Amino acid sequence: MIRSTIKTGLLVVAAFAMTTTFAAAQSHTSSKFSGAKVNAGTVTHSIKDGKNVLTLSNDFQVPDTPDPHWQIVDSKGNTYLLQRLGVKSLGGIAKDRINTSITLPAYVKDIAKVQIYCAWAEAVLGEASFGAPLATMTMDK
Repeated sequence: MIRSTIKTGLLVVAAFAMTTTFAAAQSHTSSKFSGAKVNAGTVTHSIKDGKNVLTLSNDFQVPDTPDPHWQIVDSKGNTYLLQRLGVKSLGGIAKDRINTSITLPAYVKDIAKVQIYCAWAEAVLGEASFGAPLATMTMDK
């Protein structure tokens, strides 16, 4: 009985270590952003709690434009306009907080490029790409 419990405990620890290693190995960093208004920083794709997450690097500069958003381009050229970069606070100012990280919706099946898009001007401000499109898989059932 004790030997079985020890084996089970060791298997749980080994499985956790493998899962942690696999998740860490699943992070990918893009090229540097390049465009009319965004020319610094990168974006990293990782899997956290079974979800696909994109995170901007610390050297990313939020463009001084009216309505910058996250936008994803998949391998087929489909674009997905997602969250605003700025989050409005109670005072209504959009630059109070920045969405430096977003969780991708399940309907985005892969990522070829990440764009910063101004919804007001309807213009791409800068984009960063990955070496090859990244398939997004969620752990949801």
